[in-house]
Formats: sequence, structure tokens, C-alpha cells
Amino acid sequence: MSSGPEEEPVSVLQRFEKRLEGLVEGAFAKVFKGVVHPVEILNAMQREAEAHKAILAGGRTLVPNRYVIDLSPYDHSRLAPYAAALAQELAQSQAEFIGEQAWTVYGDVIVEIERGDGLDTGMFRVTAEVYTGGDVAPAPGPGYDAGPPAYPAYDQGGGYGPPPGHGGGRNVRLVSGDGRTYPLQMGSTVIGRGDQANLRLPDVGISRRHARLDFDGGQVVLTDLGSTNGTMVNGQRVSAVALNPGDMIQLGTTTLTFRVDG
Repeated sequence: MSSGPEEEPVSVLQRFEKRLEGLVEGAFAKVFKGVVHPVEILNAMQREAEAHKAILAGGRTLVPNRYVIDLSPYDHSRLAPYAAALAQELAQSQAEFIGEQAWTVYGDVIVEIERGDGLDTGMFRVTAEVYTGGDVAPAPGPGYDAGPPAYPAYDQGGGYGPPPGHGGGRNVRLVSGDGRTYPLQMGSTVIGRGDQANLRLPDVGISRRHARLDFDGGQVVLTDLGSTNGTMVNGQRVSAVALNPGDMIQLGTTTLTFRVDG
């Protein structure tokens, strides 16, 4: 037989290009002339999936299902009219690629196209992660422990939660200035004003995905996710820091106090 597995990734790309031509109604060459080409983006997404594989119990291979594409301001403005449709086509092609590799994803493949202010024209950045709809687990890369404490348990039935025996022994939470309480769950919690954030705050000074809290049952680590206005703890700008009870976290105009019971 002439068609072997080595041809499959090519066929995904060919189908993608064909759909793109229909998407922009013959203006394909003109629209993408001088800007980053969507096929390059799909190639990079495939490499990201390959790089962030995690072997699960039962021998299944979990790969990221959420891909954030940062484009240069010029490329972003040129492709803006097609961004939603392009994201949909990228997601469909990535899902096909993942299916052909017999890999597993949690839920649907999601692609978001955003403006990356620090990128030169023609440059782009792909960020991949496992998005569960409730928890966001960073895609495992070199040095990332994909063992049970760090990686939530996954089962084919759609259950997703901390591994058995890893229930948090402490009640940790954030308290806002107006008295609202936000309990923290084991694993990762993304704070932001976008709909992909687990903890959404309606503050225009906060980025869509502003910061992430990682709780392993012992300590909570706060990481700034490259936010526009930065993240402050006790008045000091931080990139990543382990929190202590009573620490004051400031994001935009919102102040949250870190509290621990038990």
C-alpha cells in the first residue's frame, strides 16, 4: 500500500491549506503575503503537542488541548478579520493530527489567537496547556514531574480531579477587599478577566490570563503570566513567589489577601 503512516501529518496540512483557501475566498495568497503563514502555526502546534506528551495510567498519551497563538501586532491586525475562522480551522486540523497519533486530549481542542506586543512581524509564539474547564495544568515539558501529585488524574469517563490521597489538608483561600472569599482547590488556578480564567475578576487593569496559583497541598506558588500591569505581593512586583499567610496580592486595582486555615 502506498499510503503509510509517514504521510498522515502531510495530509492534515494539505486538508488545512485547502480549507484555508475556501475560507478567504480566493484572496488566500494576498491575505497571507508578507505575514506569518497559518501552515507554519499548525506545524508549531503539532511540535508543541509532541513536546508536551504525558503518559497516563493504562498507557494513554495525554497532550495539550488548548493552544494560545500570539501574533505580532502587524500580523494580528492583518489577520483580524479571519481570526475566529482561522482559530477554528487550526483547532480542527490539530484535532485531526492528534487523532491520527492516537493521543488523548481532555475535552475539545481550543485555539485562541492573540496579539503579542513584543513580537516582530512574521514572528509568533505558541503556548500549549491542558485545559479542563476548571483546572489548567501546565503542559509537561523538560523537568516537569508528570507523576500523580503534580498531574491531575484522568480517566476515560471524563472524571478529572486530584489523585486519591492527595486531598488538601489545609483550607486556603483568597479574600478580596470587599469581603468576597475565593477558596483555592488543589492544582492550578488561573486568575484573570477573560473567560478562560478559573477565577474571573472584573477589573480592566487585569489581563485576560493574569496570574496562576499552584497549590500542591503544602504551599501555594503565585506566578505572573506575563500580564500587562504586573502582579504585586506586599507592594513588590513578582514573577513567581511562594505565598505566606497574610500576604497581600495586588492585580490591577484589586487586592486579595492570602488566608490559610488548618
